[in-house]
Amino acid sequence: MALTVGTKAPDFKLPSTEGKTVSLKELKGKKVVLYFYPKDDTPGCTRQACDFRDNLARVKSQGALVYGVSKDTIASHDKFREKYELPFPLLSDDGNATAKEYEAFGEKNMYGKKVQGTIRSTYLIGEDGKIAAVWSPVKVDGHVDKVLAALKGEAPEQPKKK
Repeated sequence: MALTVGTKAPDFKLPSTEGKTVSLKELKGKKVVLYFYPKDDTPGCTRQACDFRDNLARVKSQGALVYGVSKDTIASHDKFREKYELPFPLLSDDGNATAKEYEAFGEKNMYGKKVQGTIRSTYLIGEDGKIAAVWSPVKVDGHVDKVLAALKGEAPEQPKKK
């Protein structure tokens, strides 16, 4: 079943850079921005993380929490957070099980070749635990502004999966 606006977001339990396990069930009643990215400290992923960092106050003012998710280890996430002063938790999805549940892992084009990997994707999950907006694949530049527009109730652009 495709994850679309209005469908129930899959629950997850993932280790966090805050030293605890984060689960969607425990976040019920809160808006959650869950973004999947390929790898810590790579150019696109760094720009995306820093854009969320630089706009975190605006996102929080809309009542939302931000979580970045990749297959990298907590140790790698800790270095990435420290280097770029990221003020939100990163979650470790070892084995990509959560990314697969969120359709954020699969075939993609990388430098003209088809490869299996993380598809840069963002899900806005409402207080009711349902998907409120989906961006996949994500273009990094201007993405956080689109997330903010969706948080404000403006019609988000929803690119089609290929």
